Amino acid sequence: QVQLKESGGGLVQPGGSLRLSCVFSGSNFAFYSMAWYRQTSGKQREWVAAITSGSAISFVDSVRGRFFISRDNDKNTVYLEMDDLQPEDTAVYYCGFYDSRSGPASGSRNAYWGQGTQVTVSS
Repeated sequence: QVQLKESGGGLVQPGGSLRLSCVFSGSNFAFYSMAWYRQTSGKQREWVAAITSGSAISFVDSVRGRFFISRDNDKNTVYLEMDDLQPEDTAVYYCGFYDSRSGPASGSRNAYWGQGTQVTVSS
């Protein structure tokens, strides 16, 4: 019943920008804390940006100042604005739920994921 669909990825040069979207199909979107995660080959999913049901935001140090997360509860959508992209940002990006009592890292092993969207940063 739960469905998440990510979109907006692509190929950009270093210094470029992208905006990712994640649409949630279901009920009570406004009650959920949501985060963006990324995964590269051979690694586990790692969170990069998070937003609580109360719209408090947080970021990992490597993206702070370059990425921004927001949500539109009327559209059941969470966004990730990415600026000044670097090659190390290359990954498949996913959105997912997390427990606000434990932090966004607690959602890394969620059972519910969309297909993800590929972000590639290369000259």
